[in-house]
Amino acid sequence: MMEKRKNNVGVSVRGERQSHLYVVAYDIPDDKRRTKVHKILKGFGQWTEFSLFECFLTKKECLLMHAKLDKHLNAGIDRVRIYTICDTCLTKIDTVGIPEPKEDTSYLI
Repeated sequence: MMEKRKNNVGVSVRGERQSHLYVVAYDIPDDKRRTKVHKILKGFGQWTEFSLFECFLTKKECLLMHAKLDKHLNAGIDRVRIYTICDTCLTKIDTVGIPEPKEDTSYLI
């Protein structure tokens, strides 16, 4: 069954979304580096496929993730691609099979 994402998720401040969905895909031939990248990404989002994570992050968190990944990559052979999913496209994501991951809601008081 196909399911569409209907709700507008994200941390908001004064009615504006502060986080965005980033899809992170990686191709890393070395097992040790690939495992390290996987562990780093687990700290930022949800693992959805073998080499794919979906992360709801603020811009600052995305920069931090990028910096942490950069420390462990071999620029000559490793590849990590980070796709920003715009708010308009977020509502158009279709999932076939198990439901897509949802962002955990955080409340700051």
